[in-house]
Amino acid sequence: MKLLEERILKDGQVFPGNVLKVDSFLNHQVDVDFLNEIGKEFYRLFGDCGVNKIFTIESSGIGIACIAAQYFHVPVVFAKKNKSKNIAADVYTTKIHSFTHGKVYDVIVSKDFLSKDDRILIIDDFLAQGCALKGLINIIKDAGADIVGAGIVIEKAFQKGGDEIRAEGIRVESLARVKSMSDDGDIEFCD
Repeated sequence: MKLLEERILKDGQVFPGNVLKVDSFLNHQVDVDFLNEIGKEFYRLFGDCGVNKIFTIESSGIGIACIAAQYFHVPVVFAKKNKSKNIAADVYTTKIHSFTHGKVYDVIVSKDFLSKDDRILIIDDFLAQGCALKGLINIIKDAGADIVGAGIVIEKAFQKGGDEIRAEGIRVESLARVKSMSDDGDIEFCD
């Protein structure tokens, strides 16, 4: 998605350790009009796949998933990183290592919101090592639901996550695929 690549080049920042900071428009301060274009693109890519739920993980994926869900006219379910008192005891759970936060989360979803009748599209902001995406896939499989695919805003294609998930036969559509980044701030995209 050329519009996204241009925005990354304009407003993104590269930090040491292959960190791409896009918090000025995507995952801290959110440019809703821009997210609307991302939602339209996910619908263009997956709109004919019979999606009946969109699934993401808190917190950065929620806004993106909600905007996309407006085009699909389906609910958004998000995996929580912390159990709260208002979640039923009957949950799907998995462990996810967060590269960004440097910790492992016990991620949960109430069994009330995922079932074998669901056709699920996963939406998330980033794909790098693939830990979060693999965890969400495990939860969907535990529920017996169908995985339509994964819509990712930015994929760090130089890391292994996307290739590993595609090798499992899961459709992954990334709107911007970063081929390389340098500590000098240079970003190169895949063709």
